[in-house]
Amino acid sequence: MARERTAREARKRRHLRIRTKVHGSAERPRLSIFRSTNHIYAQVIDDVTGRTLASASTLELEVRAKAKEMTKLEEATLVGKLIAERALEKGIKEVVFDRGGYLYHGRIEALAKGSRDSGLAF
Repeated sequence: MARERTAREARKRRHLRIRTKVHGSAERPRLSIFRSTNHIYAQVIDDVTGRTLASASTLELEVRAKAKEMTKLEEATLVGKLIAERALEKGIKEVVFDRGGYLYHGRIEALAKGSRDSGLAF
């Protein structure tokens, strides 16, 4: 009898499948997303050196102050705009989008749209 996969295990498998194709470099780093039930995190990563170049999340004080009366979707858009601003400050204009095994809708889509609207290209 086959063991059923949990949703977390299924996401991890999807993420590993995605990561075989998606790889960030210094010229075009990877925008990696992690989503928990309450928060969303974004990092711009250079996979060649293994360094995080920029990061943003809903845990930061400046985001929390603005996000008190926002929905999770609006928070994700705000984090997307913030990560784009931080990446652009460091001279990063183009990234490879790594959705982290999550489906491209809801908060993941909102974060991507927010970062695109702020000038980051994928």
